[in-house]
Amino acid sequence: TGPPRAPNKTPERPRAGWMGRGPFVTLGSVVMAPRQFSVEEAESLLPRLPSLLLQMQERKREHDRLQEKVLEFERKMSSNGHLAEAELNEARQEMTRAATQVNSLIEELRATGCELKDIDQGLVDFRTVMDGREAYLCWKLGESGIGWWHELETGFAGRRPLPGRP
Repeated sequence: TGPPRAPNKTPERPRAGWMGRGPFVTLGSVVMAPRQFSVEEAESLLPRLPSLLLQMQERKREHDRLQEKVLEFERKMSSNGHLAEAELNEARQEMTRAATQVNSLIEELRATGCELKDIDQGLVDFRTVMDGREAYLCWKLGESGIGWWHELETGFAGRRPLPGRP
């Protein structure tokens, strides 16, 4: 009968929300490995990223403001009935629009192959190979170029200077 087979592992499905999306790209039933970047390829995307990230941050702030407004209206409705129902519904619709805009911008960034790690910090990683193993080139909004890298599991806290970079 042959050796036992390893169980099929399905890549993690994207979770709801803006963060926690897996590194795999699914096209129908085909799973593709994440794109790997050289430093030069990653830096070629940098001119596009600040605008995208600033728009994301702005839309996210708008969403968060509206979410607070929705919660406020829900508290009011629990104490005085239907008085704030129209305002609540309008705030929910605006919040949904803001979330849709944020998600659209995230998808635009993901289409480049890089990985958004934190909207508020403007943190983006680019998969690469360093010393024969996968790692991330790391860039943060405001940095002039790719000057950092880290292991896949260490995250931003494990950033190290990229060898040979000023």
